[in-house]
Amino acid sequence: MDSSCNECIKGSIHSGLPLGSEETIHGLNTYIIGNRTNPRAIIVVYSDIFGLGLPNNKLIADSYAKSGEYLVYLPDFFKGDAVPLKVADLLIPVDEKKLGTFSKYTGLLASAPTFVMWMMRHKAAETDRVCMEFLEKVRRETPRERKVGMVGMCWGGRYAIRAGLGSKQIEKDGVKIPLIDAAVALHPSNLVMAEDFDGLVVPVSYGWGVEDIAVSYKLKAQVEGIHEKEKKDGKKVPEMEHKSYEPGRHGFSVRGNPDDLKERKCLEDSVTQVLDWFRKWL
Repeated sequence: MDSSCNECIKGSIHSGLPLGSEETIHGLNTYIIGNRTNPRAIIVVYSDIFGLGLPNNKLIADSYAKSGEYLVYLPDFFKGDAVPLKVADLLIPVDEKKLGTFSKYTGLLASAPTFVMWMMRHKAAETDRVCMEFLEKVRRETPRERKVGMVGMCWGGRYAIRAGLGSKQIEKDGVKIPLIDAAVALHPSNLVMAEDFDGLVVPVSYGWGVEDIAVSYKLKAQVEGIHEKEKKDGKKVPEMEHKSYEPGRHGFSVRGNPDDLKERKCLEDSVTQVLDWFRKWL
């Protein structure tokens, strides 16, 4: 397994009791929290590879819903086949600082077959289809005046971006509309240049980690370059925002250690980034 895979399954499991509930929405088991009566907008969350089994992901959804403005959906896009938490425990149970080098590499070797097989079962085309079908159903049942935002972390970041492509638009009430109205992508992994960025029709806010070895910080400049070229070519480019996080190790918005002051700041600031962006566009 390469270093990027290693980074994807590192991090801390956070304590706390999620306040939402799980229900079947559009064929997917979905964690739901927030204003069900008259929400300002809907936020769809595409988690990292640990899905609903990782408490962190539900706690983050809770933080988006805390103001009472939003209805938040955290679907199980993995259909019950998220990466098992035992893989995370083998690598970093809670605090990376308490583990020696031998422990880390023993865990990595033990978890490698599980993760590789999981990747084989979750190819890009099928992953994209499942995600976009869910979003289309949400969009079709949602009144046009109620906007839909999407945030993705790590594995989910790529699909939050792709949901904003013009090629994903649908027709509703005789009008062509995007699947979502705004997106946030935090340490998005497995990006394909420029396929995932060329032709975006919704505003996107990106979060990049300076010390992220799974999603190179250099990708920030590459993505900015793609959008600048589009502008020079006369194409209409929605507003884009790029934020940098230090240390910003991979998974900083989900699995950072809250007992580490710098990592805690990354966790908190990434929630603020999401909410600020959606207040602006939703």
